[in-house]
Amino acid sequence: MRVALIGSSGQLGCDLLARLQQVGHEVIALKHADIELTDESSLRVLEPLCPELVINAAAYNLVDKAEDEPAAALAVNALGPRSLARLCEFWSCRLLHVSTDYVFGVPPPAIVKPYSETAVPSPTSAYSVSKLAGEHFVLAECSRSFVVRTCGLYGLAALRGAGKGNFVETMLRLGRDRKQLRVVDDQRCTPTSTVDLADALVKLIATDAFGLHHATNSGSMTWCEFARAIFRLAKLDVEVIPITTVEFGAKAKRPAYSVLDCSKLASVIGEPLPDWHDALARYLASRPA
Repeated sequence: MRVALIGSSGQLGCDLLARLQQVGHEVIALKHADIELTDESSLRVLEPLCPELVINAAAYNLVDKAEDEPAAALAVNALGPRSLARLCEFWSCRLLHVSTDYVFGVPPPAIVKPYSETAVPSPTSAYSVSKLAGEHFVLAECSRSFVVRTCGLYGLAALRGAGKGNFVETMLRLGRDRKQLRVVDDQRCTPTSTVDLADALVKLIATDAFGLHHATNSGSMTWCEFARAIFRLAKLDVEVIPITTVEFGAKAKRPAYSVLDCSKLASVIGEPLPDWHDALARYLASRPA
């Protein structure tokens, strides 16, 4: 399949590019310098390339900064994808768009269980509102579209300066300099390896299971629990002190619970994504010494 990959230099984009090529797809890798998601005339550079599938792995993901510039987040996460979806529909082209668990807000549901694709979203930040709007636009404007929600991505491209870093690398950097760290312990989610997500997405695009899907590693944890696992596997002696979201003091609200039910995707591609412990161990083992 001829695939145009927007956001090819980010953490997910790098692993998608590698996996797509590995299984034999012809990939047109597009970085920000090659295409501007918020400029429809720029998006039209795709037309002569004749892709059969466009993957949008680009996003405005500065969650706190979006509170100060909601229009910028909306342009990249919603209005740009709307224009892209309309063009893909006109070109009879498939579209895969990546979204976020943050569409589910606070407080957690009365009955705490993973959110399915049919659960009603409740975004509580400018970022999450823009991402939810993007989902609606893509599904409404492109009849052969996949929208995939995921969570807390981490990939090796962060080590090469691609993307905007990730939680694992931040913890490792801080853990080398400090013996004690305070980490939020009242947000439960499932940070996900970009290697595992890329593999799942490549399997998904081989199907006609268009629509909304959830895709994360299996299991769940708080950020505090995740940090402790990182230090344990990395053999760093760091005391992790649990704190609340309020104590941390981030500008934008985060979900207290945003674990996703990924059983729909598992039934489509034949298997769930690996457990988060396994994903983290493989990530740390694959880092250069």
